[in-house]
Amino acid sequence: MVGVRDLDPSASPLDYYGSELRRLREDAGLNQAQLGSIVFCTGSLIGQVETTRRVPTRDFSERVDAALGTGGVFSRLVGLVLRHQLPTWFQAYAEMEARAAYISTFQAQLVYGLLQTEEYARAVLGVRSEGDLDAKVAARMERQRILDRENPPLMWIVLSEAVLHQEIGGRDVMRNQLAHLLDLRGREWVRVQILPFEAGAHVGLDGAFTVLRFDDTPDIVYTEDFVQGHMTANPQALREGSLRYDHLQAAALSLEDSAALIARVLEERYGDQPAPDGREVA
Repeated sequence: MVGVRDLDPSASPLDYYGSELRRLREDAGLNQAQLGSIVFCTGSLIGQVETTRRVPTRDFSERVDAALGTGGVFSRLVGLVLRHQLPTWFQAYAEMEARAAYISTFQAQLVYGLLQTEEYARAVLGVRSEGDLDAKVAARMERQRILDRENPPLMWIVLSEAVLHQEIGGRDVMRNQLAHLLDLRGREWVRVQILPFEAGAHVGLDGAFTVLRFDDTPDIVYTEDFVQGHMTANPQALREGSLRYDHLQAAALSLEDSAALIARVLEERYGDQPAPDGREVA
């Protein structure tokens, strides 16, 4: 076990978080078990966070702030901690995503990360389980906080119909995920269109991509392969990405028809199914 005295607070945001948690806990005259009792967790968990063996969540950070009267220190710090749980190559994109004024993306296989439910994200991220899965899921959920800020980015997402049928995490997970997509209609800055199978060959066959637009910096195009992501502000690449997205948006169903298709797949593929005796089962 790593001793707290061995931590270098400057080594990483997580190390700094752990060292500050220990310092402020001790200043309050509490041992790990006592603080754990106050914030409804075990003293062992407090110790694991203090020694960087566990990554704190936002909920944990808010409860610690309240218990220690820190004025929101840990609630502010946890965003940076979770950002650093993202793959190193993805962190730069996450920073740009958080600054974007407009996000337009085409996704061929998965729901876009900003729109994923926690259970769907856990199933996706759990396919390869190296590292702390809880931390990975928490980091993805943290990205979604940009949707709740006072001036969220405008988002226009085109999803292949295949995304609706690719069963990720089981029927219950998919049922909740598609219901979440329908619920997003209540957010006027989020728009979801479905590219139907009937569209046939299309310009998105090469894979998913995202165009980020900004108020004060050059726009960028982002793509991924199985190794890492690629961002570029090259004008030719941006022109090609924007043109492809326009073609996909034009070929996709209208917002209303897209919602109707999501609802139909939700009911027919993931809704309650009759048992052999004719009774409905969940």
